[in-house]
Amino acid sequence: MIRPVILSGGGGTRLWPLSRSGNPKQFHRLFGDQSLLQATAQRCRGEQFGAPLISTVEEQRLSVIGQVEEAGVEPAAILLEPVPRNTAPAVAAAALWALGRREDDPLLVMPSDHLIQDTGALHAAVNAALPSALEGKLVTFGIRPTRPHTGYGYIQATRHADATGAQKVERFVEKPDRECAAEFVADGSYYWNSGIFLFRPSTYVRELKLHAPKVAEQIEKAMRTGTVDGQFVRPAGEAFAAAENISIDYAVMEHSSEVLVVPVSFGWSDVGSWGAVREQLPADNQGNVLQGDIVTIDVRNSMIRSDADMTVTALGLDGILCVVTQDAVFLAPLDRADEVKRMVEELRARGNACADEPAQVHRPSSDDGSS
Repeated sequence: MIRPVILSGGGGTRLWPLSRSGNPKQFHRLFGDQSLLQATAQRCRGEQFGAPLISTVEEQRLSVIGQVEEAGVEPAAILLEPVPRNTAPAVAAAALWALGRREDDPLLVMPSDHLIQDTGALHAAVNAALPSALEGKLVTFGIRPTRPHTGYGYIQATRHADATGAQKVERFVEKPDRECAAEFVADGSYYWNSGIFLFRPSTYVRELKLHAPKVAEQIEKAMRTGTVDGQFVRPAGEAFAAAENISIDYAVMEHSSEVLVVPVSFGWSDVGSWGAVREQLPADNQGNVLQGDIVTIDVRNSMIRSDADMTVTALGLDGILCVVTQDAVFLAPLDRADEVKRMVEELRARGNACADEPAQVHRPSSDDGSS
């Protein structure tokens, strides 16, 4: 059995004003009738998978419950982080939860806010990685790059693959500049870092103790002295908060000698910007992606989305992003849409609540008319 672990504690604002810390992107329906969280929860259903463990924060527990119930998924448990501490502590808590139940079956660790278009290819990749995970390896999945993307981290692998297709990891590389990204793609031994992992809980805890022992110590204490209330698992707050805020890559993957990568192509995106959202949606014959009640004249190569109860009109624009919610509008050239974080920081500096507090919105229809 493989236990899915869904990491859903993020409060990112890279898709502001739709996504905010109070209602982040995993809860939104960006690509159809399911939210990103719901699609992730349904992605790993079948005989080989157990019920998922979902890791989130206390403030998002009701949203998580409501969404997974709507998707018809019954989680094994919901692990409530008392404070956000990034992925290394969250995965440690999940691994210790499993070991506390005397389970050492592999964990399939997945972010809740990524897009995967080919579930069958994901399952095939997991099956390919399973023997290595059972042998005590830390397996990650590397996306075969299609272009020199500067918004993703990269994994360099050896050119030799074992019988399952897994390759030994040489190094992890942070988001490169365009020149380096082009060199990586041309080299052929680099993959985009998907942030998806497969390993036994005991393997992860062993490697965490070796490479980040203080994190392991604090999370072990937090889980040992925490509480269980039905399906909710609450690590002790003081011990959990004392753990370093660090990612699984920095804490373990970049240091361990037991890391393998399985190259995959399953239509993946981390949905990390409005530009990334636009890439995944069909455009009209003018190159526009229009969502909601939108009327355009002489508009090209733009994305306009409205979640508000109003008609949005646009005239004579090219290469523009416009996102409308009930309480905010974001306008920018598409090639600067990634700078939305600057706007959120400016709103916070001015004490404007719409930087973080969610607006009441309705989901737009997927392709309302333009003219």
